[in-house]
Amino acid sequence: MGNLVNSLRTAVVRFNGKNGFMRSSHLTLSFVFALFPFCLFALSLAGVLSPKAQVDDIIDFAIGAWPDAIAGPIESELRAVLQAGSSTLTLGAVLAIVFASNGVDAIRLVITDAYRDTDPRPFWKVRALAILFVVAGSALFTAAGVVSVLVPVVIHFFGDLVPWLDQSILSNDEFRQGVIFAVTTFFLYACHRWLPGVPHKAKSLWPGILLCLGLWFVASKVFTFYISSFSTYSVTYAGLAGIMSALVYLYLMSAIFVLGAEFNGQLMEEARNRGETV
Repeated sequence: MGNLVNSLRTAVVRFNGKNGFMRSSHLTLSFVFALFPFCLFALSLAGVLSPKAQVDDIIDFAIGAWPDAIAGPIESELRAVLQAGSSTLTLGAVLAIVFASNGVDAIRLVITDAYRDTDPRPFWKVRALAILFVVAGSALFTAAGVVSVLVPVVIHFFGDLVPWLDQSILSNDEFRQGVIFAVTTFFLYACHRWLPGVPHKAKSLWPGILLCLGLWFVASKVFTFYISSFSTYSVTYAGLAGIMSALVYLYLMSAIFVLGAEFNGQLMEEARNRGETV
């Protein structure tokens, strides 16, 4: 345990020394630019797979785990964009894939740098991988959203036959939160596993992933408390207060992601020094 704490301390020092906050800003900006195109494409895909796909269901699943004070401004803008978007796979959806892939590529660069690696792949290959991530992520996102809505409905339908089932965790909002957590965990694993140009063992990836998940949870709770109790954004930014709070929240989440990658990179470097394969 002491070795992990020392490694984390070293990772924090390296995060600060390598302009980690600047890289977090780049990641945040890339995510903001990718969020709306990604949701547009996901809705287009959902419209093709299921003509009855609901905008509200897509939005609720997309930002359902965000604090309410943060999700509100983003939700209103997402709803406006999605309701105005086409429900078919048009040229606009293709462009949305390309724009969203920029956010994926930003994640690849952060992880590659944190792992002390050099990506040997040509530009076309990493761009194709980023686009594949967007398409596959949209499909997973849509499927998980349908499951999170459909399963509780089915459970409630069979409630008369199996009364205890209707009172289970599967019949309420906790099931949706569980699906969101599972998708988030898989997303982090996929980023660390398949985006870098140099593959690493799965056991080398989980420390940073678990650190990221834990800090995301704590930071969300703390930031929600801060927004509701002490924030003066409404005084400083007036009508932009909601958007500014969302940007600060995303920046904090990005910084934690970069720190998790740096933690993995530090552990990998220590393992290499011991002659181990990572």
